[in-house]
Amino acid sequence: MPRSQVLQAVSMFGNRIRDGVRFAQTAVRSRAALSAEILFLRKQLAFYQEHEIKPRRLTDSARAALLVLSRMFNWRDALVIVKPETLIRWHRQGFRLFWRWKCRAGRLRLPQYIRQLIAQMAVENPTWGQARVAAELMLKLGIWVSPRTVRAYWPLEPERRGSKRVSSLRWKTFVEPVAASLLNAIELYVFWVL
Repeated sequence: MPRSQVLQAVSMFGNRIRDGVRFAQTAVRSRAALSAEILFLRKQLAFYQEHEIKPRRLTDSARAALLVLSRMFNWRDALVIVKPETLIRWHRQGFRLFWRWKCRAGRLRLPQYIRQLIAQMAVENPTWGQARVAAELMLKLGIWVSPRTVRAYWPLEPERRGSKRVSSLRWKTFVEPVAASLLNAIELYVFWVL
């Protein structure tokens, strides 16, 4: 996390604590004192509006405080320094920020031993596909992994010349039994003829 973001988060947290303390202080004050403060603040705001003084841009912590306070009363009547659409946009941005933070990690990787097991099964059983490896893991070891996840950890095969078609049988696997049976047929022929 960059230093500026850390400082911003600490500043926002400090402002939240300060606002919470102020809110607690106002909760225990008398109703007359609160009414006087509200009137005082409204007079200042009217002064700014009369002289058409543009308010400064709000910080993120001030926006967050306005969003929290807007939940406690009818904010549409009291909103003066920004438009209602702006406050709603801030609210949406807050939700977006929350969900971006909540979903930042993504899907966790499989443990190393399962990834090695997938690679080992693929090498030792060249005729098996990803679906078969996933099924074997589930049936025999109780490890629930989808074929797509198996494909993500499937070992890379050496480059082939020509087409990209993947054969389920390798040439050596095919030739060995055929050669053995061919030799047996030749021996049998030689045995009967001689």
